[in-house]
Amino acid sequence: TLRMLVPVLLVLSFCLRGRAGLAPHFLQQPEDQVVLLGDEARLPCALGDYRGLVQWTKDGLALGGERDLPGWSRYWISGNAASGQHDLHIRPVELEDQASYECQATQAGLRSRPAQLHVLVPPDPPQVLGGPSVSLVAGVPANLTCRSRGDAHPTPELLWFRDGIRLDGAIFRQTPLKEGTIGSVESILSLTPSSHDDGATLVCRARSQALPAGKDTAVTLSLQYPPVVTLSAEPQTVQEGEKVTFLCQATAQPPVTGYRWAKGGSPVLGARGPMLEIVADASFLTAPVSCEVSNAVGSANRSTALDVQFGPILQAKPKALSVDVGEDASFSCVWRGNPLPRVTWTRRGDAQVLASGPTLRLPAVGPEDAGDYVCRAEPGLSGRGGGSAEARLTVNAPPVVTALHSAPAFLRGPARLQCLVFASPTPEAVVWSWDEGFLTAGSRGRFLVETFPAPEGLKGQGPGLISVLHISGTQESDFHRGFNCTARNRLGEGGTQVSLGRRASASFSKQKNLVRIPGSSDGSSSRGPEEETGISKDQGPIVHTDHSDLVLDEEGALETKDPTNGYYKVRGVSVSLSLGEAPGGGLFLPPSSPLGPPGTPTFYDFNPHLGMVPPCRLYRSRAGYLTTPHPRAFTSYIKPTSFGPPDLAPSTPPFPYAAFPTPSHPRLQTHV
Repeated sequence: TLRMLVPVLLVLSFCLRGRAGLAPHFLQQPEDQVVLLGDEARLPCALGDYRGLVQWTKDGLALGGERDLPGWSRYWISGNAASGQHDLHIRPVELEDQASYECQATQAGLRSRPAQLHVLVPPDPPQVLGGPSVSLVAGVPANLTCRSRGDAHPTPELLWFRDGIRLDGAIFRQTPLKEGTIGSVESILSLTPSSHDDGATLVCRARSQALPAGKDTAVTLSLQYPPVVTLSAEPQTVQEGEKVTFLCQATAQPPVTGYRWAKGGSPVLGARGPMLEIVADASFLTAPVSCEVSNAVGSANRSTALDVQFGPILQAKPKALSVDVGEDASFSCVWRGNPLPRVTWTRRGDAQVLASGPTLRLPAVGPEDAGDYVCRAEPGLSGRGGGSAEARLTVNAPPVVTALHSAPAFLRGPARLQCLVFASPTPEAVVWSWDEGFLTAGSRGRFLVETFPAPEGLKGQGPGLISVLHISGTQESDFHRGFNCTARNRLGEGGTQVSLGRRASASFSKQKNLVRIPGSSDGSSSRGPEEETGISKDQGPIVHTDHSDLVLDEEGALETKDPTNGYYKVRGVSVSLSLGEAPGGGLFLPPSSPLGPPGTPTFYDFNPHLGMVPPCRLYRSRAGYLTTPHPRAFTSYIKPTSFGPPDLAPSTPPFPYAAFPTPSHPRLQTHV
């Protein structure tokens, strides 16, 4: 029997374990729900292996165990209780139904998880203050206010739309009630309307989760605006001097009250209506015509510039340049014209076009690039305008020194050597040097240096200087040595060698006291052929005297024939000539010695003296005659016992012309 009880006990134990696995439990529990106000809410609840009492609680308050829930007219429990279905229904849902609900199996001590019921209240249609038509002024900032009232839940958002497009930038504001609930919400749209907004429709939409599509309220804009102006010209493209008509049209609310015309900001006198006729010129291209139209709200202005075609006008001339050798040079000139003028660059005296456009660039210039450069613009289609402008390029380089022709000199007589210096920048010094010395200015023994501006410089090579080396009492060695003329500036130095030529002895004519100086290039004169009898053509210029004939031999000794037949002693005569032909027929003469009167011009034109009556008439060196400046040059009344070479007193200066301050002939002097 014991063996039979063991299996029975095992079966009972197994059965008891199976009965324990069928304890009451939830098959379905309620979950959070969102229900629109007025709709029905259903909270499900299902239990397994439970046959006892089931009830629902609202925020912890029991609703009752009956299926129809007495006292809660809108609440009931549905489902097959035998199968454990106990669903809670609420219809219609009101705002007060928003709470936390639980399903409880009281006898089994079971409670479901809480389920939150949310009740949504859709918003009412919003209201736009001042609608349905709002009056605004164009150009004046304004605010449109949209307001939503009621117990909408959740709080709605207010949106603005125009032509179906959402407008951004509105300000949202809520107004709470005293109890802490939301009383109303507002949305303020700020805008600055224009005349184009007249008649436009704006929509304010109240939208929330309770009403995703939202509710709309429309408002129409009614605008007052100043004139909207359009300005046209006919024709738009004109030649200078042609007539053009401007037409000013405007729309406005309220209507237009007046027109005002201006050109380049200055009123056009006499123009009152919407039309203006005027003759066009080049100024219309940069001075537009404007039309101002007014009404009670304000005024508006429109302007237009004509396409006036005119010939080139020079706006900015090229400027002179001074650059060092090897550097780049750039010129620019500005021409104004319509159409844009064609500008070309050339070098003065050369037709080759160097560049086109407003700028000329010369890379790494050399001395050969110095000169005048011309920018030229051709006349326009009308034949008007155009022209040229030029600027000089100075190339800074070491000095260029050139030896000028120097007349041959007598032995023991005066001599003059000269060189021409061109340099930019101006030379710091011009130096004459020879075997035993050098001299830059002033005098030293038999030598004197004078430097003065040349009458005209070479184009672009800077100012010219003429430096003259005077020799008083030439010696034999002077004709066999070289004299160096050297100039220097910050860029370097240049120089040349000048030699002194020797002149044959002078001969004196007995006919009318004419003294011919050998070496003249032209023997013509105004004296007539009878005065030149026996005189060779290349013997040199003649000096007129009122005294007896003089003969100067090669050694420089001056032999005289006594014009007073022994009554007076003529001790000697010295003639100093410093002549050189200048452009235009004048003579290059060095400035007066420091011993002479100040302010003597460096370039003296003797042409005004050519008509003077002798004995003070002076001819060009090429003409061949030079008049002795003073008829009383021989004034010693000592009867000579013999005739010999002149003996100069110790106080006699080495340069005779410097001691005789005759204003009109500073380079010619005789001494007795």
